Amino acid sequence: MKLDTITLVETPEGIDLQAELVGIVPRTLAYIIDLIIRIAIMLVLAILLAFAGEAGAGVFLIAFFLLEWWYPVVYEVFRDGQTPGKKAFNIKVISDDLTPVRFGASLTRNLLRTADIFPSMYLVGGIAIASTQRFQRLGDIAAGTLVVYCREDSKTSSELGDMIPVPPMHSLNEEQQQAFINFTLNKGQISNARQQEIADILRPILPDKISSPDDYVRGVGKWLLGTASKLK
Repeated sequence: MKLDTITLVETPEGIDLQAELVGIVPRTLAYIIDLIIRIAIMLVLAILLAFAGEAGAGVFLIAFFLLEWWYPVVYEVFRDGQTPGKKAFNIKVISDDLTPVRFGASLTRNLLRTADIFPSMYLVGGIAIASTQRFQRLGDIAAGTLVVYCREDSKTSSELGDMIPVPPMHSLNEEQQQAFINFTLNKGQISNARQQEIADILRPILPDKISSPDDYVRGVGKWLLGTASKLK
């Protein structure tokens, strides 16, 4: 089986989106950080509730349940797929179509940690990550999720900054303007071959004698983005 750190997903519009998959080592280190955080919280609670008798013990058990099962779900759903441990390593959980992870998927992948942890120390999960093409543990396979590296926003901003705005030579309708803008903003997520293919499709509405249609499309996209921001 061929393993690759890049996964490609083709959208209904024919655009190849790509993400860099995360291997077992960063995921393990992120899990250790989250585990240390949960243990620290439980130790503090244990000290605070030590003299509360049976009521304190009940509160402690409820807190343990919430931290064990809902800590990752809440962070993944409401914090862009990142627990504190994942954020420390610039990784996050997403759906396998590269969209943000949803509540049901996050809940499924975390409930199935009981299978991944069997027989101890996440042995089954580690084997699954090492042997699957997209580095998925059993919970990821069942939930349809991936763990990927976060995109560098600064890199995207730098790429946009390097583009020269180009006013369109022909009038564009709203749909065409959106196509130019999307093509520009998705730089870094679209494979080079697909970039050229989409630019060629747009060629009928491009000026004649354009040597690099993809650069022209991005230039118009940046010009449209600048115009839109001035109108706000």
